[in-house]
Order: sequence, then C-alpha cells, then structure tokens
Amino acid sequence: MTNISYTPEEPIAAIATALAPGAIGIVRTTGKNCISLMASIFSRPRALQNAAANSLVYGWLLDADSNGRIDEVMLGVYKAPKSFTGEDMVEIYCHGGVSVVTAVLNLLLKNGFRQAERGEFTFRAYINGKTDLTKAEAIKEIIDSKTDVSRGRAVGRLAGNLFAEIDSIKKCIVDTLAAIEVEIEYPEDEETIADSFDSFQLEEARQRLASLVHSWKSEKLYQDGARVVLCGKTNAGKSSLFNALLKEERAIVSDIEGTTRDWLESWASFEGIPVRLFDTAGLRSTSDVIEAEGVERTRDLSSEADVILYLVDASAGLSEEDRMFLSEKKETPIILVWNKCDKGDDFAIEMNGDDAYKSDVRAEVRLSAKNGNGLGTLIGTAKRILCGGEETDRNAAGLGSQRQRNSVSEALERIEHALVIANDGSYGLDAVVQDLEDCLDSLGEVTGEVTPDDVLGAVFANFCVGK
Repeated sequence: MTNISYTPEEPIAAIATALAPGAIGIVRTTGKNCISLMASIFSRPRALQNAAANSLVYGWLLDADSNGRIDEVMLGVYKAPKSFTGEDMVEIYCHGGVSVVTAVLNLLLKNGFRQAERGEFTFRAYINGKTDLTKAEAIKEIIDSKTDVSRGRAVGRLAGNLFAEIDSIKKCIVDTLAAIEVEIEYPEDEETIADSFDSFQLEEARQRLASLVHSWKSEKLYQDGARVVLCGKTNAGKSSLFNALLKEERAIVSDIEGTTRDWLESWASFEGIPVRLFDTAGLRSTSDVIEAEGVERTRDLSSEADVILYLVDASAGLSEEDRMFLSEKKETPIILVWNKCDKGDDFAIEMNGDDAYKSDVRAEVRLSAKNGNGLGTLIGTAKRILCGGEETDRNAAGLGSQRQRNSVSEALERIEHALVIANDGSYGLDAVVQDLEDCLDSLGEVTGEVTPDDVLGAVFANFCVGK
C-alpha cells in the first residue's frame, strides 16, 4: 500500500496538534487495550478504566522510569463502536508546546503504543465502517482548504452529500438491472431488446453522472486556487491594487518609477476562490541590471498565470509598450484594468481605432486602487473567467478528487455504452447487464466499496500524522 503498512487494532499514538507553543496540545491514541495501556501510566488508573464513554478524566501522566510526573492532563475517553475510529480511543489534552507534547508521545511509545502512520486514524474509521472514502478525502480537503468557500464545499462532502448522490445513482442502475434480469428469465420477444426495459432511469443516471464529472473543474479550482499576476508599466498602480486586494499594506507604494524590482506574492480570496496573487516589476526598458532582471521575471510569471490583470493609467491611456505586451499574450486570459479612475472623467481612454488589442483581452474594468471603487467588479470578472462557465452550486454534490473524477468518468462511459447497445438492438441483454455491473463497480470505487489496496495507500498516504 504505497510503502505504508497499517495493522488493524494495534495500539497507535500520534500528535494531533502543531508542534508549536500553544495553550493546549492533543495526542491521540486508538486500538485494542488502549484504555488499559493508558491507565498504566495514569495517576488515577481505576477512574480511567471505569470511565463512561464520551467522558473526561483528570489526572497526571507518570513516567515509571524516572519516577516523575510528565504533565497534568485531561483524558477524553471514547469507546467502541461509538468513536471516530470505531475502536476504543483516548485523547490526551495536555499543555501546549514542543517539549511537553513530545514528552507525552515518547511516554506512550515506551508503554505499548506504536507511532501512527499518515492517515491511519481515518483509515481505521474507514475499515470499521465509520466513514466512506468520499468523507475520508473530505477531511483532508478541510485541512487544506484556503478559503471559507472551499472549506464549505468540503464540509458538504464530509456531511455525505456526495455519498448520497452516488448511492441514489446506484439505485437507479440497480432497479434497471432488476428489470433486465426479469426480462432475461422471462423473455416475451427475443428479436429485439429496444423495448425490453424502460431506459428512463438509465438516462437519469447518465445525466447525473455527467453533472458530477462537470463539477470537477470548478471544485478543483476552489481546492488548488489560481495564479493571478498583476502586470503593467511602471507607476500604473500595481502595488496599490495588490495592497487593495489583500486589504493590507504589503507592497511599497511610491511615485518613483521602478520601486518594485522583484515580485511579491500572497494568497487572496476572489469570492471564495483561493488566488495566489503576484505583484510584479513595472514593464519598461531600463539600464539598471537589477530592475531589468525584475522585468524579465515579470514576463516569466505572466506566461505561467491563469489570469493576467494588466493595469493601465487611465489618465495616460495605452502606450505602444502596452499594446506590444497585450499582443504577445495569445494563450493567457487578460483583464485590462483602467486604473486611477479617481482623477476625474477626462481619461485618455481611446476606444475608437484601438481595437488591435481587443482579441487578446477577455474583459475591461475601470477602477481606482486608491479608493477601492471598482474592486468588486474586478474580482467578479476574474472569478467568471477563472471558472470559465464551469461554476457549480456550492450546496450541490461535487467531486473532491481526481481519483473520484476518474471513477465517475468510467461509470459514465459504461452507462452511455449500455444505452447505445440497448437502442442498437444487435446485442443481447447480457451485454447491457455487463456494462451496468461495470458501472456499479466504478461507482463502488468512489465510495470505497470496491477499492484496490494501492488506491487506499494513495488516499491515506497524503494525510498528516494524527489524522
């Protein structure tokens, strides 16, 4: 399983909080006899062993080797099968900090516990029927989420909306299979299969599977984020816009040309989409070696962007350098940002006779980075371009991983083939049955009902230790 060996029921322990100073640190344990093992190093062993499920017990952790106390703790007791892993569990709530948390873990490892592998707690929840793979992967998504919206979408999968959708689609297929099996056993017309069963449920399942496949592009965008690069001539207002989008004074703003010589980056949220935002050096010819290197880096970054925000001083209008840059970018979507629109209405924005650049620009936005006017329009425009028409309802079920997308795509191909041969009439019902059974297997891989060991290894190996 991808170089990971999980041993069910064996007592395991892991640190569940960051190794950094804090008010509370948490160390988790689970497995057979974990409560008894914990009692052997606890100041109140009888209280712990007699503790009710879902209760807390106060005491001290003791190290017999040094005859000393490790820390004053609270122990959370959870008993099988009503626990996260489906096994007996004890969670230790100790004082935060690297030294004390590490000391607690080392004490456990000396007294019968093994260091947990990555994702082993969630793996045990999966094999003990406490969760399915869609919910297990949602846990990792929540941990990695960068915005409230991306977290909310993952929470939906953790709550079971994807599992419920897959289960409902499977029911449509199973009901159709049952009808076909009856027709195979008691055929009324052996010459054609076109009218042997009602394909309505299969068509409904096909549409819902197609919708799930369609959801992946949008879900992936909310998980991974996008690269948005601010470009433009010197003094176009890139650093001011960078600060305005971040809502903090991150970049130095000055009227002196060439102030920004290297790129800055930070994460921002464009209406819930995580955006890796880059402020770059102004584009111009310069004899300054350092500034020239910054300009070259700007061009390199712009070639790797998902969207370019190209800023132009609205009071100056487009220059030949602007037109040249815009004409060079044939692959990357560009939003032309007319900045400094707070200076009045007499802008040098000449739309007539300036159409040469339009084929390379997806949208134009007027704003003032200084006072914030137009920022909402810019963010909404960038979001629309990034989504590319693939936006999905955050409350609807969506796919949460490439693995899920691959399996659902396979299921969609199988059901589409089943519909084709059912309408063709030159194949027997057995061929339709085979396609539908293969479709159910593919959907079973999404939830984990049918899953090879290498897939499990790939899923849980990406988790952090202690989860």
